[in-house]
Amino acid sequence: MATLSESEIEKLFSGAPQYFARSEGHCTGAPNPSVAFPFDEALEIRDLTDHVQIEDRAWSGLTAWPHLTRDLNHDAAAQKKAVESRKAHFFIRCRERPNMLSMQGLEKGTMGYSAALELAVGDSLEEEQWGFDSVGKKAHAIVEARERMLSPLGHLRRLPETEILDRLRRNGELYRDNDLRTKTTVQTYQDLFHTFMRPSNSVVDKRDHYSLTNQINALLKCLGTANVWFDFTHVEWRIRLGQILWGGPDNDDLEDASSIHDAVSASERAEEKYWLLMQILVATELLIRLDAITEGEEYGVEAFRPIDVVHFERAATPMVKWSLHLARSWLENVEIDKIEESTPKGTVTPPGSSGWLGSLVSKFTFRQRQEETTPTSNFSYTIKGRNPQQQVDGLTHFAKKLRWPGIDSYEGLIAKNARQSIGAVPLPAPAKTPQKNGNKRDSYFGAWDRPRGQNSKPQPQRRKLAAALHASGWLSKSYIFGLMLPGEGVYHFLMATLLENDSKAMEKLGPFANLCGGFVYSGKSFWSTSCIVGRVLAAGKGSAECMGWVSSDILPLGVDEGWVSIEVEDVAGKSACCFMELGVEANTASEDKAHLGKKARLWAKKRVERESSILGDADEYSVLPADFIIPHENNYSTPPPLISVELRSLELLAPANSIQATPFAKSPSLGGTTAKDPELLSFPANMNFGVSIDGFTPEQFSFSLSYDISFVTAHPCAPSHRVRFLKSPSSPTIQQIDVSGSDMLGKSSRPAHRTGHPLHKWYNYTVMHISELLKRQHAPLSELLAAPPTHRRTPSRMGSERVLVIDCITNLAEVPQSPTIERLTSKYNIVQRRGSFPAAEQMHFESRKRQFGSDMEILVRALCAQNGWNAIISRRKRGCLACAIREAGALQWKVIIRVE
Repeated sequence: MATLSESEIEKLFSGAPQYFARSEGHCTGAPNPSVAFPFDEALEIRDLTDHVQIEDRAWSGLTAWPHLTRDLNHDAAAQKKAVESRKAHFFIRCRERPNMLSMQGLEKGTMGYSAALELAVGDSLEEEQWGFDSVGKKAHAIVEARERMLSPLGHLRRLPETEILDRLRRNGELYRDNDLRTKTTVQTYQDLFHTFMRPSNSVVDKRDHYSLTNQINALLKCLGTANVWFDFTHVEWRIRLGQILWGGPDNDDLEDASSIHDAVSASERAEEKYWLLMQILVATELLIRLDAITEGEEYGVEAFRPIDVVHFERAATPMVKWSLHLARSWLENVEIDKIEESTPKGTVTPPGSSGWLGSLVSKFTFRQRQEETTPTSNFSYTIKGRNPQQQVDGLTHFAKKLRWPGIDSYEGLIAKNARQSIGAVPLPAPAKTPQKNGNKRDSYFGAWDRPRGQNSKPQPQRRKLAAALHASGWLSKSYIFGLMLPGEGVYHFLMATLLENDSKAMEKLGPFANLCGGFVYSGKSFWSTSCIVGRVLAAGKGSAECMGWVSSDILPLGVDEGWVSIEVEDVAGKSACCFMELGVEANTASEDKAHLGKKARLWAKKRVERESSILGDADEYSVLPADFIIPHENNYSTPPPLISVELRSLELLAPANSIQATPFAKSPSLGGTTAKDPELLSFPANMNFGVSIDGFTPEQFSFSLSYDISFVTAHPCAPSHRVRFLKSPSSPTIQQIDVSGSDMLGKSSRPAHRTGHPLHKWYNYTVMHISELLKRQHAPLSELLAAPPTHRRTPSRMGSERVLVIDCITNLAEVPQSPTIERLTSKYNIVQRRGSFPAAEQMHFESRKRQFGSDMEILVRALCAQNGWNAIISRRKRGCLACAIREAGALQWKVIIRVE
């Protein structure tokens, strides 16, 4: 038997995804996972992804990765903005983890390959910033460092607030007009150092003392100074950015059980706002110079020497790079208007009211004494979003995708308010006297369900956050202004803005929100994908998913309208004893517990690639056709029974220890009245199913959603139509392969587009039908994997770790969707919703492709959640089993759910 040539291997695995993890360089953090098709040049293959595209440009702040939004296909404004963004600009080599592009998989309730690997090294695992334990006054060391920064020996001159806002306004104009290139280096140097910064003694470019390189070096040193600036590498400050800018003593206080607490007085808030605006100013000064350098390189001007790049990479810490992300977001989405008004003394101008968006304008008023003038000159600085209508359109898009109750009237209300307020210039806001907060708290935002007295417990991979909402709060402003940093915070801002501006929903649900849990409202349930219930229910027919939220017609039994928190154990925090009690092997527990941070799977980049190789452990120069098999999920000696599944109920059980879940010392007071602590408890969730086998009376199965597991969409593949296989009659291996496309093997051969890609026999897997798995639902995974393998490797060779393939395809009976009692109470049941929902016809093609799902798929996900099994969802219409098994090897996961 002849060995396969390099050309034949390339044709054989054309359209097969290959899994990688590569580092960008030294000291760049964990490697970057990626999927590629190295043997293909066709765009329809190279563009295959395991995640959905960001649909709306209003949500672009979700990620720092380069991307195109789907609305480019039909939106002229989006196309114009994309053209403008193609100008030369500095690319910031720093991105969020996990990659938010990969966080929404093609299968609802799943993520992609990249996000699955990065979750264990995610930004949320970072320890909190030292000294920044308050939104107000900081630790003594922070205060001292800031004083040094403004001293004669520091980098900055002390500027009044008016000059900071003036420079920010001017920087916005420079950025939009691309005007810095028209100025000489002497002009930019004098502008930077004569009024804003103190001259630096460190000169990098000795050829030109005034060069942009030296200016950049000085700004880098300033922005990289320790213990002065907010560090946005930490997730909590990315979200609290809006709180610092728009929080107030009466309605935007926050508490965080971890460490961050609210400011004591308005003066403390003003001080932190000053330093945040100063940080944004320094970052924008740096970014517009980096953009100018980049544009100069594009046109062969302003050479940036290799040594300058080295100096930059050494000085540009992750904190500096995240400040640059903030600067880019500010320059793209925020503008400042300065209005000079002359008002006679004693005259008070009444505040304007121009609708909902009008209330989302941030007003700063600073009085400056003018010499020898009778009237008082009053400068009003208005900070507002540059794209409010775009953000409102994105909000209504989000509501439509989730099939929000009453969306038609809600959309009209938003549009009306937008027309009234866009372009309106707000009048000056009267200055407020600093006052203590007292007990009046109308909003908080912080950690949710954090265990008390368990500080040694491993940090969960998904942070849980809670907030109290009110109309036009800082959460809404963060979204409408578009001032959002990459990460899952955009998910929270979208839902918070939707709720804060739906008075009916706020009345029914109340102001307390668990933004990583779920709620029941108007006959529907809505769940964050951070919640295991959301990820499981997303597999049902008729569910909808958009931007980290899932809507469903399945309602928890006995739950009226309101918020729900689910009690769940993080997979990484499972102890060995817990595993043994639940029938999961102890050594798996220790592995999962260790796979966080520096010990995450992603760091083993060579193993990731080796254990998912298309050639297994074979030498590429001695590969034989007999080394490969064609895996199938339905290769049974005896056909499995016919099975039908019906979801009967979702129920929330009484918690073992009914303790109050909120970590906040005091609860908000509403309308000036004393409010009791909100009763927001965490409940264990159970799902009950009726399963009929071979037409017999349905048997009830119950699964507890105990563990916070993850699901991944198996990456799509595209087998070559030219390749044909001839299988051996006496073994599962391939006897001969024809890659010529000439049909030289005759009619007995099988085309690859029907059979999928081949799998090297080094890989080990066991296929188990769902009916058999239900009989052994409490068996440990090690016992299930010890069953007779579907493919038996050569005894003399060590194979890969075995993978369990759960067959949910063979002999699956179609069960009519007979709604349960809870479903019947829904205003939008599954049958009505598909045709009668007003916005259904406007859904994008890719979204329609995602309308798979069944009660069977909910059941198998619930079973995995009960046992703590992370699982890959492999859909037969989208990819072959062989590629899914290789992806399981890359992730080091042991369960694949194979669905139709």
